[in-house]
Amino acid sequence: MEFPKFLLGDNTDYSDAIFVIHTEFPRFIINLENDEVEWLEDFDKADEEELANEAESLIQQANDFYDREVSRYEED
Repeated sequence: MEFPKFLLGDNTDYSDAIFVIHTEFPRFIINLENDEVEWLEDFDKADEEELANEAESLIQQANDFYDREVSRYEED
């Protein structure tokens, strides 16, 4: 099965949270309410340097994805 690069997640147990799930490497979930990131990968030392370089860009992409999705709901 193929997934989109980003997915929105919602859970009534976390009523204020807005989750964006990044489905490609490095996989992560970000809670846009507090910008907390949970990485779904195990990283070794070599990966950590690459991750540090990519993390800011990926998190910005997640925020941009959310903004785009919300604007599409507002258009309807």
